[in-house]
Amino acid sequence: MLPPLNDAGDLPEGVHTAGWPEIERRFGSGGSARVRALATLRHPHELALCTGALRKFYVFGSFVTAAPEPRDVDVVLVMDTTFALERCPRESQTLFSHADAEARYGASVFWLREGMLDAAQMHEFLRGWQMKRDGALRGILELV
Repeated sequence: MLPPLNDAGDLPEGVHTAGWPEIERRFGSGGSARVRALATLRHPHELALCTGALRKFYVFGSFVTAAPEPRDVDVVLVMDTTFALERCPRESQTLFSHADAEARYGASVFWLREGMLDAAQMHEFLRGWQMKRDGALRGILELV
């Protein structure tokens, strides 16, 4: 279960886990912009699953805040160590080009393979996605 948002409208610092029902309830309803953002989020997740190599799916940015109109959907994919772009389904390949994914799906997609970072580096990597423009930290979401 996700913690309540803080006074700034953000998840508390850290990585929080949730499944689709809770994500939809907490962040995908309310106004039409949130409903659209949820649909935008589902599409990259489905494409990443089609590869058979998705290990972790993180969501950060304005979607996981109280903002009534999230600017966009921001995700980080952690793929299996054996993931090879040339072997993934054609419909999923665009997902792994940041510019193409943003243009085609309306999502900022970043990705890496498992094992590229050790545990300490992965912790710092995820901490970087928690940093707001003003330097304050807010939580991010791991879809489970």
